[in-house]
Amino acid sequence: MTESAHFVTHEVFNQPPPLEDYNLYSSDKVLRETVAREGGAASEASLERFGAKIGTAEVIDLGRQANAYLPVLKSFDRFGHRIDRVEFHPSYHQLMALSVEQGLHGSPWDYLADGSAPKAGAVVARLAGTYMMTQIESGHGCPITMTNAAVPALMFQPDLAREWVPRILSREYDPTFAPASDKAGVTFGMGMTEKQGGTDVRANTTVAVAVGAGGPGGEYRITGHKWFFSAPMCDAFLVLAQAKGGLSCFLMPRFTPDGMPNAIRIQRLKDKVGNKSNASSEVEFQGAAAWLIGDEGRGIRNILEMATYTRLDCAVATAGMMRAAVANAVHHCSHRTVFQKKLIDQPLMLNVLADLALESEAAAALSFRVARAFDKAAGDEAEAAYKRIMTPVAKYWVCKRAPNLAYEAMECLGGNGYVEEGIAGRIYREMPVNAIWEGSGNVMCLDVLRAISREPEALGVVFAEFEASRGVSGAYDGALSALKDAFADMSSLEARSRQIVEVMAKLAAGAVLLRHSPSAVADAFCATRLGRDWGDIYGTLPTGVDQRAILERAAVQR
Repeated sequence: MTESAHFVTHEVFNQPPPLEDYNLYSSDKVLRETVAREGGAASEASLERFGAKIGTAEVIDLGRQANAYLPVLKSFDRFGHRIDRVEFHPSYHQLMALSVEQGLHGSPWDYLADGSAPKAGAVVARLAGTYMMTQIESGHGCPITMTNAAVPALMFQPDLAREWVPRILSREYDPTFAPASDKAGVTFGMGMTEKQGGTDVRANTTVAVAVGAGGPGGEYRITGHKWFFSAPMCDAFLVLAQAKGGLSCFLMPRFTPDGMPNAIRIQRLKDKVGNKSNASSEVEFQGAAAWLIGDEGRGIRNILEMATYTRLDCAVATAGMMRAAVANAVHHCSHRTVFQKKLIDQPLMLNVLADLALESEAAAALSFRVARAFDKAAGDEAEAAYKRIMTPVAKYWVCKRAPNLAYEAMECLGGNGYVEEGIAGRIYREMPVNAIWEGSGNVMCLDVLRAISREPEALGVVFAEFEASRGVSGAYDGALSALKDAFADMSSLEARSRQIVEVMAKLAAGAVLLRHSPSAVADAFCATRLGRDWGDIYGTLPTGVDQRAILERAAVQR
């Protein structure tokens, strides 16, 4: 024996192979059914190609690298000149390039380039790509999401839209620090909140002063700060500031028309709990040049058009991370043996995994049902009403459910889930950001109440959809009747709004599952989420639930 052989202490076995080199689309039965059901079937070939491309070991590892080698702020060059730039690891730029090439940054708006009609199912198709890509790495999705959402806000100022939207629609990602006119493609960020106000943007103190006459499309100089300024290396930003006529929305480019960097001073990068690959910053504007979108005083209305789209992305991306957490847990438990059985064959673990899979499928059902409303809202008032009510509902509930699911999925992996080499910890840290960003849970509930008060008839549209699924599940029917009763006392509605929005979300998901999913899934969801006081502990599915049938739909199907 060689000397080294004397020190061989053990053989590595009973460890799962890495979950890699698989197609994130074709291996996901629930996603394929969802895309077909919600109107995105025409994009299936593109989604399958994308799923194969990003499921490789190489791309999966890009996600790890982007979160291991974090963005670095370079305030000055080596000679002392102020430069205000953020350096990213090459892996981040590679992920951005993949997402832009697929059109995740704006493909639903492609029709604006040639004046054609919107493509049917374009929002669902884009979000199916987002759902997959967020399973690989979600931090870079922040500028991708904001770029897509900037388009409808820009449309309030047609001359600015004509200049900037064609740049957004490019499928080339260009990371160079240069004027937008010199680049192959651009990305957008946003700046809303300030130290003293947070969600209460009417308390903003940043000031915009007109250069000349000002007015819609006019140039202003902005002085002030933003406490959260995401993706500061984007090419332009939508920013709120106080103009003479009130809080207004502005387009602030990274470079001024003369080719000089705009006066956007990055104070520091946020040291966040998660979302590490994405650079979020604190900034000051020192007379930065910006152009007014729409009228002065309409800033909240205009930028909320952007927020509506980012909120949908929050729900879908979170559902995608839930899928990743469940897929990794099921994969691990399918290969790991404990007490002479595969973990997945242990009754308690089977119950936990099936319960997690049920939650994940319901999150996808709810999120993509809302996505379909975005596709159809322009020509269908009922879908437009559903969109207005159910976007904050979906954002609230899916994002609330995600952190605990991620923790439980991590526990399924045991110690392997609590180390940085794996993805479970990164998913867990990532989950809370979508619940906080673009409106916390309380803000979403208040938005639902505001939408209902402004358009009471919209609630009737939502109830009509829920009613269409009545008669199949007693638990569902009882929850629907109770929800209607909950609106009888309007005086206490705000204090009860979390309970009400929760039930609305579960009924919306249940309505989709009852109509389109196997009975094993729909019956178990309604019985546990609507038919009893169901808490946050997974693995409590009652006897009689077909756990194997539920889990089969969640397993990665190679």
